[in-house]
Parts: sequence; structure tokens; C-alpha cells
Amino acid sequence: DVAEEMGIKYDFKKMAELTGATIVSTVGRTNIGTKELLEATISVAASQKAPGVTVNYGDLLEGKIAELVAALEEAGTVTYPLRWIAIKLLENDPDVVEKVKGFANTEAVLQKAAAIREEIKDQVDLDIVFQEYRHRYAVEVYNQSLTQAPKEIETRSDRYDKILTHRIWGLPIFMIVMYLLFAFVNIVGGIPQGWIEDGFAALQAYAVQNIPEGQLQSLVSDGIIAGVGAVLSFLPLILLLFLGISFLEDTGYMARAAFVIDRVMRACGLHGKSFIPLLLGFGCSVPSVMGARILDNYKDRMVTILITPFMSCSARLPVYILFANAFFPNGWDSTLVVFSVYFLGIIFGVIFAKIFRKFIFSGEAEPFVMELPPYHLPTLKATWLHMYERAKLYIIKAGTFIMAASILIWFITAYPMDVEYSKDYDAMKEQVAQAYEVKDAATLAQFGITADDQKEAVDKIVEDMKSTVQDATDAAKNAGEDEPEVAVEADSAAPELFNDIKDKNKDLFPAAWAMYKNSANLDAENDKLGKEQAAEKIEQSYAASFGKAINPVLEPLGFDWKMGLSLVAGLAAKEVVISTLGTIYAVGGDDQNPAPLTEYLQNDPHFTPLIGLTMMLFILIYPPCLATLAVIKRETGSWKWVAFMFFYENAFAWTACFIFYNVGRALGF
Repeated sequence: DVAEEMGIKYDFKKMAELTGATIVSTVGRTNIGTKELLEATISVAASQKAPGVTVNYGDLLEGKIAELVAALEEAGTVTYPLRWIAIKLLENDPDVVEKVKGFANTEAVLQKAAAIREEIKDQVDLDIVFQEYRHRYAVEVYNQSLTQAPKEIETRSDRYDKILTHRIWGLPIFMIVMYLLFAFVNIVGGIPQGWIEDGFAALQAYAVQNIPEGQLQSLVSDGIIAGVGAVLSFLPLILLLFLGISFLEDTGYMARAAFVIDRVMRACGLHGKSFIPLLLGFGCSVPSVMGARILDNYKDRMVTILITPFMSCSARLPVYILFANAFFPNGWDSTLVVFSVYFLGIIFGVIFAKIFRKFIFSGEAEPFVMELPPYHLPTLKATWLHMYERAKLYIIKAGTFIMAASILIWFITAYPMDVEYSKDYDAMKEQVAQAYEVKDAATLAQFGITADDQKEAVDKIVEDMKSTVQDATDAAKNAGEDEPEVAVEADSAAPELFNDIKDKNKDLFPAAWAMYKNSANLDAENDKLGKEQAAEKIEQSYAASFGKAINPVLEPLGFDWKMGLSLVAGLAAKEVVISTLGTIYAVGGDDQNPAPLTEYLQNDPHFTPLIGLTMMLFILIYPPCLATLAVIKRETGSWKWVAFMFFYENAFAWTACFIFYNVGRALGF
């Protein structure tokens, strides 16, 4: 399809004759020719026949190849095609040299290959001579099999590239595209995220109502459902992120992004090809570190690995969105915050790449040559498979690793159980209940409500009023509006919300409104006592003890023990930051009315927008998950670089957050 668009036509029969290969015309994007390709592959594999066509490398090289083939035949142990082995030995291919060493009686062959290379090194450039002959052969095949030459026209891709890879506008366009991607993820994904949060809140309430009160109820409701639910609520955002990235990759735009970013890469001494593994880092740091293998230069590879964690992986995205939505509820504001954090990570990566290149891995970066594929629309199947794989991995991770972490966090948060309180909360709640019983009786007497049927009617009206408030609250949540607030002070008037109830019960409504205020105030006092008790209990938990032990280090950044504990837990996996906070707030929250984690953060007096931003900055900079550290050890072959990354990122995270937080305070934020 690409050839046809360019006006190119081939004689495939002639091409097959010249190459000795079976030629199949395909369009991979739409599966045209895929079946024929599979059938041809099976047929060729079954025939076990070599193509019978070889590249002629000239008299000098052909003579030397023949000498090596004879030596290999004499050794009689090498099972690979001998001509191919001989050519690769003359090219000094390190992988092939290692393979040949693995066969018996090949020392003489390797010595002969080394001697030949030494003999002809002044006559030919062995680094490029074989490639030149192969290229010459490929051009010859192209010219002889071409039946219609490409049209000298400007293609659609050429027209797009004039704008998207423009020397001046290319980089701003890339930034706008990334910002729109985050806006799409945050604003559109926030809708199903709210549904999932409501679903898990309902599941929590169901668990509380149907599991006998005790440790099992707390484990299921506060530990498993709250922890795992907090993480799973971000599934729509993860799916939309990978939908966007997949779309940009499959259209061919990401290759242009690599081209545009190459100038920035070279400015800080990085290989342009580093963009490819760094781009993978926005999905997951593990394949990103492994992807650095494509860099031939050791110094380029090491610098790329060391700055990879600054590229925020998909596990960090839910954490950023959690804090952004909690303290900057407007969708566009929170999108700008998240985009800024991602962009800041890129800036930090560039800065540290320059530092590492100057002081640790000095030297010139190699030139970068890349091919820009033509633009095309991605297929629904490819996009769907991409999203399905990410959803599957995310759900499996939430149901295994995150669940295990949530159970562990619940245990250290809920225990020890035998806590010594500073007050007798049960007695205080009983006193409050008795006081309101007296107050209710006085209220009914004040309005002349003495008959049992009148009392029952008033109670029914009060229940209707509570239901009306709950329905209005649910409707406001679904519409993304502010929840209705009903003033219940002594002299407050009934709100318009109750007008229908008031019209239907004109005689009893004044008494019902007074009783409703009594009930609301009783609930408020009990809720206050419950929160005080839960806070006092959690402050004596193992989790609080550990958090307070490390708090002197993090307190200068504005963090409390809950934040410190979640950051330590997040070293295992960044999603655990969310599940840890979700579990802590659930254990210390209202079991009867569980709320989304964003509401807990908004209602925590310690949390402010400045602290939320500082937390996001710390999570951006501090070390990646344990899986990434393990892969870094494997790829670098040394724990030294793992330790170096761990300490330099922690030190930089602390320093940057200390400056950011204290400057923010000084400016009045």
C-alpha cells in the first residue's frame, strides 16, 4: 500500500529470481496477504532449501571467504551455513566469534580469520566493505525488478512533516500534543473513575453491613476493598493513556517526536536513539531500562539508564492525578499540574544527562540516523489488543501485589488492638445519646406532640427529609456539582430542599424540622467522637510508630507520618502509595459512610495544595520500583550503579522538595 501510494510497481517474479526468495505482497495493517505469507513461510521451512543466490563480494574477498570455508570444512564441527560464518568472521562479528568458539576444533579457524583480516586491512575497509557490496546488490535487485519508478510528488506524509518536524514549531507542537493527551486522560477518564469509586464505596458499605463487626470486617472493608479499590479506580485513566500512546505510535507520530527531540538530546550529550527507551519509560521503567540495549555505546547506554526514572511511568500517573484532583478539582487545572510534573521530569532528565556526560561518562555522542515511516491510521484491533494487555496487567497487579501490600498496610495500621485511650469514648457517646433523648422529648412537648401516632408521623417525616438530602447529594455527585449543605443551627430555617415535604405536612413540619436538627446534631457529635477515637487509635498503631520514626527526615518537607509511610511503601511499586493512603484513611475513617480517597485528602487539615505539589515532586524524583532497580542491576552488571541511583535520587528528591516547600511557604502558599 505504501509502494502504491508512491507510484511504485515491481516485477515480483523477477525479484524472486534475483534474490532466491519467495516474494509475497502484503499490507500488514489490513492483513492483506497475511495468509499467503504464512503459507509461503511454512512451504519454505518445509523445503529446507537454501536460496541458492549469493552476493558477490569481489575477487579479493571471495578468495578469502573460500579459504575460511575450507578451514571450517576441515574443522567439521560448525553446524551453521559455512559461507555465512566465514563472512561474519571476516566482519569480526562478536556474537558469531563467540558461537564459533563454542564448537570443537575451531581455534585454527579463528586464528586464520584474524590473520586474513590483518593481511587485507590496508586493501579494504572491513568495517564497511561488506555493507557496500550488499547495498550495491540490493540496488541492482531494485533496479532490475522495478517496472514503474516512484512518482516525483510530494506525499501526504511529506506535507505533514513540514509542520510536525519543523525546526521551530516541531517541539511546541509535540508539547501541545502531550498536553492534550493528558487532558483527554484526566477529563474523560475522570467520569468512569467516579463510577468505580462509587462502586467500591458501595461495596465497602455492603461489607460493613453484612460482615460481623470486628477484625475481619475491618480487613475486608478498610484493607482489601479500600486499598485495591483506590488503585483500580484509576484503571480507566491508565487505559486511556495507553490508548493515546498507542495511537501516536501507530500513526507514526512518535517517530517524528524522536526526530524533533534529537536536537535536545544532542545538546545534553545523549544519543538521539535514547529517545526510544526513554519513551518506553512513560509506560514502564523496566522495559525502558532493558531497551537501552539498542545503544551500542556503553556511555550512552549508562546515561540513558540513569535518567530513565525521571520519565514518569504509568504507575506514577494515578498518584499525580490523585493529588492534582484533590487540590485542583477543575479538570483543566489538574491536567496542567500533571502535565507540568511530566515535563519537569523531562527537564530533570536532560539536566542530569548533561551532568553525567560531563563528569562521569565524558565523550562525544554518536550520530543518529533514523527512518520516518509514512503516516497511517492505526487499526482498531491493534489498539484494542494494546489496551487489553495493559488492563490485564493492571488488574492482575491490583489483585495480587497491591492486595498483598494493602493487607500488610492494614495489619500495621489496625494493630495493636488494645489501645489505651485518653478518654472513655463509649461513655461519652452514651452521655450524648441520653442528652439528646431528653432534648427530643422536650422538643416534642414544645410543639404539643404527645400522641404515639403523632410521634410516629414526625419520625416518618424526619426519615423522608434524610432521604431527600441523600438523593440530592447523590445527584450532585453524579453531576459533578457541590453537595447540598443543610444548616442545622438552633435558629436556622428549613431549606427549599424540603418544600415538598413541608407542603404535604404543614401541621407537623415545624416539629419534624426541629427533630431533624436534633438528629443531625447528634450524628455530628457522634461522628466527631468517632473520628477522635479512630485518630487516637491509629496514632498508636505500628504504622504510625514506623512513620514517626522516619518523620524527622521528611518533616522539613511538610510531610506527616502517613505520607512518609506511603512513600516508603511506594518503593515496592508506585501504585502502593495510593493503596497505603487509602487503607490508612479507611481505617481511621467512617465505616458507615466510606468516601473516595480524594475526599479524605481534601478533609485532612494537614494536607494543602502546596504539600500535595511537594508530594508529587518527591514521587517524580525518588527511586523507581524494586523491579526496575533489579533490572538496572542486571543490565549494568553491578550493584554499584543501583546504589548510586538510589542515593542520588533520594538526595535530589529531598533537596528539591525542601527548597520548593519552603519557598512556597515564604510566598504565602
